[in-house]
Amino acid sequence: MTFPGPRLAAASALVPMLLLATVAQAHTGEGINSGFASGFWHPILGWDHVVAMVAVGLWGAFLGAPAIWILPVVFPLVMAFGGALGVIGVPLPAVETGIALSGVVLGLLIAFAVRAPIWVAAVIVGLFAIFHGHAHGQELPEAFSAYGYAVGFVVGTGLLHLVGIGFGFLTRSEAGKVAVRGAGGVIAAVGAAFLFGLA
Repeated sequence: MTFPGPRLAAASALVPMLLLATVAQAHTGEGINSGFASGFWHPILGWDHVVAMVAVGLWGAFLGAPAIWILPVVFPLVMAFGGALGVIGVPLPAVETGIALSGVVLGLLIAFAVRAPIWVAAVIVGLFAIFHGHAHGQELPEAFSAYGYAVGFVVGTGLLHLVGIGFGFLTRSEAGKVAVRGAGGVIAAVGAAFLFGLA
């Protein structure tokens, strides 16, 4: 598999720093004056969402083509469907548990270098995307349009996938593969902390 050069990986790794530059402002609600902005920040400011979405990009990069591109497309598309369910009030049991489990499962898949067939990987990612999308949809601020909010959280999610893909390019070397698998372990641990109410 051919990977882009180190510049692309480095650029992807800079995304979190650019996002964190305005986190303090977003935490207070300052500057969030549209549905798009509110939706955009929702996945980025929740660590339970962040670890799972970065994991999707990491696992895709670890699996290689075509998973590196398919998984980060499947997740936001299915997530938008889950978001629509949340907006219209369709109940979904154990949403928070599903979100926490997504970090645990995806992290372990990376940590143990599981090479699932692409259709299996897509089903796993899509299943967890429904929980994340439902949570986003349920938390739609009344003042904003559902459309702008949905576009915002899909874009925010896409950026988090790109971060995972960027770090996933480390798999070109043996040392990088170890680092990526270690990151999977960290993601699983963060997911477990949410699952057991420790975070």
